[in-house]
Amino acid sequence: MRVLIADDHVLVRETLGAFVENAGGFELTLVEDLDAACVSMRESRGYDLVLLDYQMPGMNGLEGLSRAMESNRGKPVALMSGVANRKIAQDAMEAGAIGFLPKTMGAKSLVNAIRFMAMGEQFIPVAFMNEPDETEIDHPLAEKLTPRELEVLGGLCRGMANKEIARELDLQEVTIKMNVKTLCRKLEAKNRTHAAMIAKEAGLF
Repeated sequence: MRVLIADDHVLVRETLGAFVENAGGFELTLVEDLDAACVSMRESRGYDLVLLDYQMPGMNGLEGLSRAMESNRGKPVALMSGVANRKIAQDAMEAGAIGFLPKTMGAKSLVNAIRFMAMGEQFIPVAFMNEPDETEIDHPLAEKLTPRELEVLGGLCRGMANKEIARELDLQEVTIKMNVKTLCRKLEAKNRTHAAMIAKEAGLF
């Protein structure tokens, strides 16, 4: 089975890759972002399964899922995340994802799920869909932003600099700058201070 895993966190990507390779039966490709994943899919004959980190660079929510599905020529594409909630998982499945994997899954279960999806079967953990989800944010302001932008906005509300937010989220500072610019536009904020003020006044943070 030919599997591509895309995740911008090196440790997560390599650890997951090691689990999959040790299980045997997989031809594995690892990349760091959506653009690299799409290039690899187009240059190859497609993968039996493409597994994408929901929050990595280039994803922009479920838009990245659509790009990947097109690049993989209709073959299975799944999402994984350490922070996404049930609604995001449901939306992903409705948008055509073959599955959704929380990063809290055990290694053996994760590998079994990957094998299952590579064979064309849908997979989403029942326990994940049934457990109380404290990460869901029911707020009109939050609905305008991606989960990553919400994390960055939370940092702004705590008075953190871009460099500090980047370190906390294990991202490049340029990525944080891009997220700040985007969330300011979405919130119609003049600058980062104004964005934090809007979020606080709205009771989001």
